Formats: sequence, structure tokens, C-alpha cells
Amino acid sequence: MEIEHQSHEEIKHSNNSDNIVMETHRALKMRRLFLLFINILFVLIGGTGGPLLIRSYFRHGGSRKWFSGFVQTAGFPFLLIPILFSFLRRRHTNSRLFLLTPSLLFHCIVIGLITGLDDYLYSYGVSFLPISTASLIISMQLGFTAIFAVFMVKQKTNSYTVNAVVLLMFGSMVLAVHANADLPNGESKAKYYIGFVLTVGAAIIYGMVLPFVELIYKHAKQEVTYALVLQMQFIIGFSATVVCAIGMALNQDFHAISRESKHYGLGVSKYYLVVFFTSVAGQFYFLGIVGTIKYSSALLGGIIGAVCIPITQILAVFFVHEKFDGEKGIALALSLWGTTFYFYGKYKEHDKSKASPRESQLLPGGGGR
Repeated sequence: MEIEHQSHEEIKHSNNSDNIVMETHRALKMRRLFLLFINILFVLIGGTGGPLLIRSYFRHGGSRKWFSGFVQTAGFPFLLIPILFSFLRRRHTNSRLFLLTPSLLFHCIVIGLITGLDDYLYSYGVSFLPISTASLIISMQLGFTAIFAVFMVKQKTNSYTVNAVVLLMFGSMVLAVHANADLPNGESKAKYYIGFVLTVGAAIIYGMVLPFVELIYKHAKQEVTYALVLQMQFIIGFSATVVCAIGMALNQDFHAISRESKHYGLGVSKYYLVVFFTSVAGQFYFLGIVGTIKYSSALLGGIIGAVCIPITQILAVFFVHEKFDGEKGIALALSLWGTTFYFYGKYKEHDKSKASPRESQLLPGGGGR
């Protein structure tokens, strides 16, 4: 009788332990889902607001490409607030203020240098293109992200992903062969093509950066917490800003800013407001991207970037009064079609596997540490 009672108690204790483990796992999963959602929201805010502000800068008289690249990452000091808050929360369990190892610091600097160059190319390209056209070209980034992710982080792919890449590339090709109807006022066809090529170059480079960040997460010899992600983005932003600052110095942009603001079409105060909010939007975007990669994958980060495109298309018509013709409509449709292919493929993949979060990149934690 005593043995039966003891056995019953052991079973009850085991069931309670299992329930606690399940509840803990569910709570952690919901927390990761919430943080993934927040970071996706950051990408959407920065990925739609940033391009509009950059184009507004060039549209109303701004002409400094290095300066435009500079302001995209110059908002990195804003990250000191959440970094300090994070330190105060964990100081009783981890008193280290600086969490990056020398190896991780080096890789973040490298990514920052590449990002600085990418910002310059993007700014140069956007200065010659309507924002709607530039955004659709940037949609090619998803295709390059998918290709680099396969080779760099062994990202699983399928026919849906391949179809998405092909459709997005066709969308950009449609824009390339219809340049005459899309030339901004006062700009030549040659400048249009220069802008097109440089923007494609920016898409290729950043398509490589995203899997590179995921690769760093996978091989980091420490726990990748969100506090670490914040510090990584701080170093990346600082390094990218230094690259553009050097370019500004060589191009004598620092001396030209005051003069440029006085001749800005919207006035001096709005000139500095555009600059300020471009910096804010840039931090939203870059922080959201590295966060999305942590809680999901580089490929999902690229997808969310592509989702920004139709939003930017609509906002560009209302806020910067750009036309939206048939060619852009076709390119936008191909872009949305390609994005839909990707999400449907991931849905089918998850539905088939019913696997753990690491086997489905659409689940929080998939592809992360």
C-alpha cells in the first residue's frame, strides 16, 4: 500500500515537472515571438520612412551623397539608451558593460565598413532615381540574400524560394528597360542607368551582409542575447558612420552642409528635420534587421525588407508626388508575387515538417541561437 502511494506521488511529481517545463517553454516562445514582432515593426518603420526621407533630401536640393550615407547610420548614439537600460537590468547577474568578444568586435567592424560603402552606393543611386523605382530595384536584395544564405549559412531552399528570386529579378529588369518614361526632371538617361547600376550594387552588398550577420550569430562563442545584439548594432553603426565621415571629409561635405541647408527647397529647419529623422529611421531599420535575424533568419529579414516596397510605393505617390505608371505596376505585381511565393513555400514547408522552430524560419527562433 505504501509502495503504491509512493509510486502515485512520483507520477504526480513527474507530471507537475512536465507541466512546468511546458509552461516555461511556452512563455519563452511567446517572448521570442513578441521580440520578433517588435523587430519586424522596426524594419517596416525604417524601411518605408528612410527611403522617402532620403529621396526628399535629394528632391529638394540636397546633393551630398556621402552625407546622405552618413545620416543613415549616424543615429547609432541613440542605442546608448537601451544599452544602458539593459546593463542596469542585468548588472546583478552580469556586471560586464561591454559584452562583445574581440572576435565579435572585429566582425562587427567589418560589417560596419561594408554597410558604410553600401549606404553610399544606395544614396548615390537614389539621387538619380525616383524612390518608387529605387525601392523596386532594392527588392532584388531578397534574391541575393537567398543565394548568399544558401552558401553561407546552409539555408534550406525549395522551388518556391527559387520562383520568388526569379520573379523579383524580372521586376527589376522591367524597370531597367523602361527608363525613358521614368526619368526625373532634369536628369539624363545616362544618370538613370548609373543610378540603376549603383542601386543594384547596394542590393547585392546588403544581400550578403544579412547572411553574414546570421553566420556570426551561429559561430559566436557566447550566448547571443538582445543586449549583445544592441551592442553589435552600435559598433556596426559607428563603423559605417566613420566610413562615410571619411568620404565626407575628402569631398569637403562638412563645409558644404550649412550652405546647402540655406538653399534647401523646404527651408533650413526642414532640412535638418529631414536629416534628423533619416538618422532615426536608419536606426529603426538596422536594429530591426539584426534583431529579426537573431529571432528568425537572414532570409526573413530580407523578406520583411521586400514587404516594405508596396508600402513605399503608396507613400511615394502621396508624399513626394511621384507618378506610378504601368511599368511600375508590373514590377510591383512581380515583387508581390515573388514575396507571396516565399511565404507560401515556408507555410508548406512548416505544414509538412511540423518541426521545431529551428526547422522553420517563420517561427521565432528558427535559424537563431
